[in-house]
Amino acid sequence: MKKTFQLNPEGKNRERVLEAIKHEVRKYVRRERRRPLPGGVDYWDFVCRFGRSELDAVVVHFATLTAQMDAVAAALGEQFYLEIIACHGHRSARQSSSADVAS
Repeated sequence: MKKTFQLNPEGKNRERVLEAIKHEVRKYVRRERRRPLPGGVDYWDFVCRFGRSELDAVVVHFATLTAQMDAVAAALGEQFYLEIIACHGHRSARQSSSADVAS
């Protein structure tokens, strides 16, 4: 998903538009996670870029997207650019720490 979202469409409530955008993003992520995993892949990971425009978009963690959207809306921004690309995720073994060993 690569899209520039407008926060002030004419005749629509700004808060409702923001909630609709969040719903669209969640729906896209659910659809991507339902795709069958290729062999050797543990889960679907997402590479995300966020910014006020496509040119100034930076890589952000997926879990911070909602907070980023809220921050732009609170600053009365007109639009923001969001890019979410699904990629293969591989789980790594947890490293044991001294706290885990002592228990």
